[in-house]
Amino acid sequence: MQMYLKKSLITVLCSSVLLLSACGDSDDRSEFVFTQHYVSDEPYSKDTILDASKVRVMTFKMPNVQDKRVNATAMVFYPSTPKPADGWRVVVWEHGTVGSGDSCAPSLNSLNPRFKAMAESLLKEGYVILAPDYEGLGTPGIHTYLHLESAAKSAQYAVKALQQHLGKDMHGDWMSVGQSQGGHASLGTAEFANGDNHYRGAVAAAPASSLGYIIKEIAPVAIARLAAAENIPDSGVAKGTAAKVYSELLAYAAYVAIGIKAYEPRFDYNAIFETRSQPWVAKAEGSTGENGLCLTPLMEEFEADINNFIASNVGKTATDYPGLTANFQENAEIAKFLTINQPATRHIDKPVLIIQGQLDAAVPYQVTQALAENLKLNLKSDVTFELVPEASHTQAIVLRNQMLVDFIKQHMPTTKS
Repeated sequence: MQMYLKKSLITVLCSSVLLLSACGDSDDRSEFVFTQHYVSDEPYSKDTILDASKVRVMTFKMPNVQDKRVNATAMVFYPSTPKPADGWRVVVWEHGTVGSGDSCAPSLNSLNPRFKAMAESLLKEGYVILAPDYEGLGTPGIHTYLHLESAAKSAQYAVKALQQHLGKDMHGDWMSVGQSQGGHASLGTAEFANGDNHYRGAVAAAPASSLGYIIKEIAPVAIARLAAAENIPDSGVAKGTAAKVYSELLAYAAYVAIGIKAYEPRFDYNAIFETRSQPWVAKAEGSTGENGLCLTPLMEEFEADINNFIASNVGKTATDYPGLTANFQENAEIAKFLTINQPATRHIDKPVLIIQGQLDAAVPYQVTQALAENLKLNLKSDVTFELVPEASHTQAIVLRNQMLVDFIKQHMPTTKS
């Protein structure tokens, strides 16, 4: 009788939605280990959003790049619509580049207007939106910028924690959506969610990829064209455009370099930046690795110095500014980073929608188009590629908001059909 009761108890525990690890079922030595991912939540008070009944900031546990359990945070937006009888479906929003300092975390700031527009559309349809800050943003530790597995785990463990918190009020099905850094993260989430039957698919807009190739090969040509066009009357290219575009790419590179230090503390980022640009990279890190500049002020610092360089060096343009070293890709840590964190290098077993602006200056459309074709033709994934004419880096996802919503509704209806 005692043996029967013990096995019955184990069976009940193994069937619980809160049990996230394997249970033994063989004999007296059967054991189970329960891992608590959900920690707490509190109200979000930095902004308001239509069609949300409430917005909370959830703290949860996740494994970091050093395989230690650490705290991370995510915003949770609950719709005003009635909860489906079988529970809410969840859309994970993976945000674009904001910076590396804790103060840059989306949960500590007002909402991006572009995110608001998309979020309101999804809330109206009855989805819960879960928006992770990512590892090291708003919580202790260096932010692991563009680290594919870390971004995927931020999404996956946020979902696990929310499932623990909501229990039967959450259906279990979820999808990921992201733009720029978040597009890269959404593709990474899709790769690492292979085999998860509750994961229903990904949307990736202007996904960051091939960063080394863009900076080394594509950017110099594009920036040189912009610099030349600035001096042509009626070209439509304003003075300083080349410096602005280059400053954005250098900011991205700086965040990558700082992020590597999260798992390689001895990495010397000065080895891949020219002497003149090193002070601005140091500002990306800050004095602790957690108080660095956010994206806009860092870009402004780079942009100002590029313009000062041009003004004090007759005949020079933005392309001549000493940013990254000529051989930065030969650095062992950079080469490793670029290889393991390139998205869409494996088959993805769920449908993917990729949205890309034709006039994107940060992630050229040809790069994303090649990524989508390889994912579809060579890796045999179900991919829809949408090229948006005349759209910039941040415009494309806004202009195709309805397509995004329809894609999610198609692959993850809010109720049983």
